[in-house]
Amino acid sequence: MGGQTGLFLFWLHVFCEVVLADVWKVDVEHKMEALVSSCVVLPCKFTYPAQQQPSDRIRGIWHKEKKWDDIIFHGDKTLVEDNFKGRTKLIGSLGGSNCSLEIDEVKNIDNGPYCFRVELETAPEDKYSFAENCVSINMIEEAPNPVVEAETSVLEGEPAIFKCSVRHTCPTHQPSLSWNHSGKIISSYKSLGHGNWEAESLLTFTPTKEDSHTSIECTVKYHGNVKGKMKASRPVFVKEKATLSHIIIPALSGLGAALLVGTVCFLVVKRYRKRIADLQSGVGVWNRLSRMSRRFRSGEGRSELGGREQRRSIWSRFSRRDQRHQIDRGFDNKRNYAGFGDKEFSKARMPSPKSQSKCYTAESYDDDDYTNTADLNLYGNI
Repeated sequence: MGGQTGLFLFWLHVFCEVVLADVWKVDVEHKMEALVSSCVVLPCKFTYPAQQQPSDRIRGIWHKEKKWDDIIFHGDKTLVEDNFKGRTKLIGSLGGSNCSLEIDEVKNIDNGPYCFRVELETAPEDKYSFAENCVSINMIEEAPNPVVEAETSVLEGEPAIFKCSVRHTCPTHQPSLSWNHSGKIISSYKSLGHGNWEAESLLTFTPTKEDSHTSIECTVKYHGNVKGKMKASRPVFVKEKATLSHIIIPALSGLGAALLVGTVCFLVVKRYRKRIADLQSGVGVWNRLSRMSRRFRSGEGRSELGGREQRRSIWSRFSRRDQRHQIDRGFDNKRNYAGFGDKEFSKARMPSPKSQSKCYTAESYDDDDYTNTADLNLYGNI
């Protein structure tokens, strides 16, 4: 039973191979990109109707479109155009149906289109040129910069990973990626399909305080005579690990600042409170003086002073009358005592108003001891 199953699978494989391979077919990328002065690989797969042949019985040829004699690759190098001699080669196995072509030292005139032709040694008629499936190349004059990916902020003491990548179309000569920082580096290459590849480099290191505010730089070096080195960088900010000092110091700083501000505010309030009290008392005195001044100017003060002067004038009149009675009594006594002796009687001297001049000011109106000198003029009243 097992032998019959194996025999059935064998004949099924042969049948499928004959049916599926009974056509001439090629699989290529119709449009490719190539970096000038570097290299490019044109991916190619083909099938043919004959029985599978080894590589040495298959001849693969690349030529320009519609120009079968303009050969850019041939097993016989003497048949290759001078412009392409030494710059082209097959990188796949024809026996494995791989017809991929590498073009090195790409020139800006190598834009194609290019077509593949296969010749089998099984029979003279087993030849086929895939003129309807050719490849055109778009030339890139300026090399692209790599792309750096990483977190901008990293934690001190914790591993940080930086990724640098660049795309290209030459898997046979991968571009090299380098870093400006030491650490563990892992490089890899992968196909993105349609003849595009990506070179990738991972940098792993443990950041320190010295790494903060610096830049991690990645440099790419392409194969060939590509001018310059393409670079890309990423800034790094290192966060310090939280420790006990990171908690205590800010807390003490905040407490000290609060105490300082509170003390300053207390002193300022105390000082200005005293000044406000002094100003308030000064304002009260000033208000009293202002009211008195306004009253004096309006006549109130003057009428009050006039009243005082009137009262003092009445008192002065009574005083003058009493003094006149005393003088009259003095004269009477003189006459009465004239006969008692020859002793001469002397008249009491009264002070002259002119000998005691008085200066009047606004302050003197409020003095209770003020005396009107006009009322003391005894000589004028006698």
